[in-house]
Amino acid sequence: MTPNPTIPRLAIVVGGGPAPGINGVISAVTIEADNKDIEVFGIQDGYHWLVKGDLGKVRTLQKHQVAQMYIRGGSMLGTSRTNPTKKKEDMDQVLECFRKMKFSALVSIGGDDTAYTASQIYRAVTAAGGSLRIAHVPKTIDNDLPLPGSTPTFGFETARHYGVSSVRNLAEDARTTGRWYIVVCMGRAAGHLALGIGKASAATLTIIPEEFGFNEKHKPNTIAFRRLCDTIVGTIIKRIENKKNYGVIVLAEGLIESVREELRVILDKTNGKYGTYETDDFDNLRMGEIEFGKLIRELVMERLTLPDPKSKAPAFRLHELLGEKIEPYGLTAKLIDKDLGYELRCADPIPFDAEYTRDLGYGAVKFLLSEEATKYGAVITFEQGRMIPQPFEAMIDPVTKKMRTRHVNIHGESFEVARRYMIRLQRRDFDNPEMLANLARVVKKTVPEFRKEFEYLVEPGASVTE
Repeated sequence: MTPNPTIPRLAIVVGGGPAPGINGVISAVTIEADNKDIEVFGIQDGYHWLVKGDLGKVRTLQKHQVAQMYIRGGSMLGTSRTNPTKKKEDMDQVLECFRKMKFSALVSIGGDDTAYTASQIYRAVTAAGGSLRIAHVPKTIDNDLPLPGSTPTFGFETARHYGVSSVRNLAEDARTTGRWYIVVCMGRAAGHLALGIGKASAATLTIIPEEFGFNEKHKPNTIAFRRLCDTIVGTIIKRIENKKNYGVIVLAEGLIESVREELRVILDKTNGKYGTYETDDFDNLRMGEIEFGKLIRELVMERLTLPDPKSKAPAFRLHELLGEKIEPYGLTAKLIDKDLGYELRCADPIPFDAEYTRDLGYGAVKFLLSEEATKYGAVITFEQGRMIPQPFEAMIDPVTKKMRTRHVNIHGESFEVARRYMIRLQRRDFDNPEMLANLARVVKKTVPEFRKEFEYLVEPGASVTE
């Protein structure tokens, strides 16, 4: 094979968490590059080995190795969250490895952190007078990257598909056994996955951080655990009033950021019972290390049920840690917490993502061979069937050093539909005397007492949707 004069050697690297379809991108890039007489190399485990100067995990990729991988989940190249931009010596090691391997192009597959890494590699090589063409293929099951229009990130539709199946099964189990499931769904910065799963599975209630708005730094507004728990308790009360003491509640894990202040208080005072407060190489909070569902379940149970007289554990301990005094309602309810996310990340891609990742992989190679790739590094996107390379500068926020976050549009009809079919306290419940009396009766409260405890949830400004 005569090497391609434009790109003799191309490397593929995967960073961040897994997402269905990674192998589809690897397969498409390898096949199209091979068709163009480009030698392809796969870098194992992200930048983990390269920051150590170890080239032993770099291997050639050929058509026969990847031909059928596009329908498989996981990543044949592995992945890691190693951040080579954190230390100059790490970046220098990566650049030296690229120089030794004589790579002329790089396809980076990952989310916002990996995109930033790719942009910094491009900048460093260019600043040194070198040449390295870079295409970044955006991936995340969170669907929170700012792709054109409503184009999803690859992996999202597959994750939603399998997530909906899981929640539907839980909903039937809840109905059959008379219990409640609190499902914490992945979605660090946005509620797309939680809402997509909750809406399509007809979950009883879905709560996402977008409901409470964001500050000037684009971080979720701080709310109290009480607001979150009262929203859940209100849903349970409405269901009990309707003679249905069961259901599924879906929470986006990004709500952890919304209650971050009180969460730190509880984690610091409970000696690891609910996890630990840790960050990764990119200073992201390791949400998987926090048992958020367990914590919410116990906070809600303290509100709903009377303490067990046989238990030696102090009653209302969590609320006391937050400086709150509560009076339980004496209701009977079974609550079970469950995390949903890790089982979705390496699922075999559904046809949508299998097709989509072929487009992205082909598009990455096409861009790298174009004249435009000599001018800028780009994020590969598609809109209405056309490839649109987006320059790094247009996609990455220079302040946060991340790709700008795409949040759920809570002012659109799609979110309006989702809210309409949830069971939660609403303004009309408090404007209907009969309904209000029934709800108060469930928790053995007078109407004024019930208003005092719950009406704030539906007041103007209680959330950005009210």
